[in-house]
Amino acid sequence: MTHYKRLRRYLALSAVLLVKPAFATPEDDSYLLGPDSEVHAGVPQGRVTPWEKLPCQAYPGTLHDFCVYVPAQYDPASPASLMIFQDGHAWLNPAGEMRATNVFNNLIYRREIPVTIAVFINPGRTAVQPEASANDWGDKSTNRPQEYNALDDKYANVIVDELMPVLAARYTISKEARDHAIAGASSGAIAAFTVAWHRPDQFSKVLSTIGSFTNIRGGHVYPDLIRASERKPIRVYLLDGLNDNRGVRSSDPDKKYNPEWDWHAQNIRMLGALTEKGYDVNYTWGIGWHNSKQAGAALPEMLRWLWRDYPRTDDPHDRANRTLLGAASAPTPASSP
Repeated sequence: MTHYKRLRRYLALSAVLLVKPAFATPEDDSYLLGPDSEVHAGVPQGRVTPWEKLPCQAYPGTLHDFCVYVPAQYDPASPASLMIFQDGHAWLNPAGEMRATNVFNNLIYRREIPVTIAVFINPGRTAVQPEASANDWGDKSTNRPQEYNALDDKYANVIVDELMPVLAARYTISKEARDHAIAGASSGAIAAFTVAWHRPDQFSKVLSTIGSFTNIRGGHVYPDLIRASERKPIRVYLLDGLNDNRGVRSSDPDKKYNPEWDWHAQNIRMLGALTEKGYDVNYTWGIGWHNSKQAGAALPEMLRWLWRDYPRTDDPHDRANRTLLGAASAPTPASSP
């Protein structure tokens, strides 16, 4: 199949399968954001740097827009943990379904996750292509289909070899893989898993919501690949809904079922393979559709689980780790683009 034919096939399928319902469903409306997703008085608020452009060598001619959340408790004298979100605009949106920075503010304040620098990165695009937005994930206008869905290590090179050195030059970040997590939704989720799969020396934690472990670019093979490979030191949280894309194309008059295009079935297969190989894996199966309503409601608890054993003392004679964590005493120096 030629590149043009593959692209045309992908765009046609994405138009049917990858968009969320154009209406609010009762199933999605049942998922509500909790207190951990809101802003609260007295909770130190981290700051988000301006968006900037990262030139790309792995995909020549493209660049990646990214910004950085720096928690109020960040102290350059102490290495921070790191978490990187694909389709960053969707997780960062303060009025959106995820509101990740609010969750980080509240959980760090209560010491339920470590002091973590979060990076929000968007799919690669050329200089003339539009920036991603909360309403357009860039499937048809960026390099997202190739970067996120392919199983090779090129996107891992973007994250590990191009982005992380920039971060290391600006912030004091732990060099340990156990202190690094990566996350995404839909194609961003399989991208996050693929980065950790190729570079477990850099990422030990993966958060996957409505993950596209389907035959967009061969992602349906992951369960078999997991079973056939040596277990890697990766902790994985999978979230999906029974109303996710279920492998029946509305454009097919015969309504034929294709399991390779059933998002929920493929997530179940991922869970089975990871469990059989002895991975540290957790999951939530709800009734959500192919959007982030369910994930937004679950995000605080998913983060608590991923970071549940970050190093901290538990001495009954020492209250140091049993108090609310206030802002760092010294202001964080501004980072330049």
